[in-house]
Amino acid sequence: MPDSFIFAYCGPAAVPSDLLMRWNVDPVLWGILALVGLLVARGPCADRRAGAAALALMVFIFVSPLCALSSALFSARVLHHVLLIAAVAPLLAIAFPSRGWRSPPLSLLVGLQAVVLWVWHMPAVYEWGLASIPTYWMMQVTLLGSAWLLWRAVFSAETPAGAALVALVTTVAQMGLLAALIVFAPRALYAVHFAGAAAWGLDPLTDQQLAGLLMWVPAALPYLGVGLWLAWSSLGPAEPAS
Repeated sequence: MPDSFIFAYCGPAAVPSDLLMRWNVDPVLWGILALVGLLVARGPCADRRAGAAALALMVFIFVSPLCALSSALFSARVLHHVLLIAAVAPLLAIAFPSRGWRSPPLSLLVGLQAVVLWVWHMPAVYEWGLASIPTYWMMQVTLLGSAWLLWRAVFSAETPAGAALVALVTTVAQMGLLAALIVFAPRALYAVHFAGAAAWGLDPLTDQQLAGLLMWVPAALPYLGVGLWLAWSSLGPAEPAS
């Protein structure tokens, strides 16, 4: 099974000898990135530095050899997902905030991101997501889109700081639970990466545990950082005594 699996996007699993040559030259992808760049440079972008940072990260995720490495290692794929939801999404939320559109309830957005994240990391669904180009991009768009909607609501001036903090803590908790299940699973679950891990000298279970640790700690840091910032910002100056 692992040896015959065909990755629909990013190509065959990268091996150490060819990794640095594995840049993605998909013209459709480059066209999409160019459109994002145009929106950042000349479109309705509220913070062009945040937009440029998001674009640079998308180039790293989808164009650099990380794309091919994510076909080999589950840990590289999880790094890819972590960067999408915990770095690209908040930067896009800052660059393109909610304006003139009522956001769905924050609890709904928290639940939506949790469902999307958990479903795509179910082994059978994960494998299906990598088996064709439409399902691959369905995975990317739903992960990024659900995270962007959540971050945009968190950053919205209309969202009370307390509600935003609860949303962030809940998101960290559910991501941590998923990560713990991946780390402490008694066996390797993602058979599509068995051969790729072996090519890199990794046991598949070790690769899976590294992936879980990436989702557990680095992924939580942006949520915790923004939570601390919100908590600090909510501490307004004390009212003068009358």
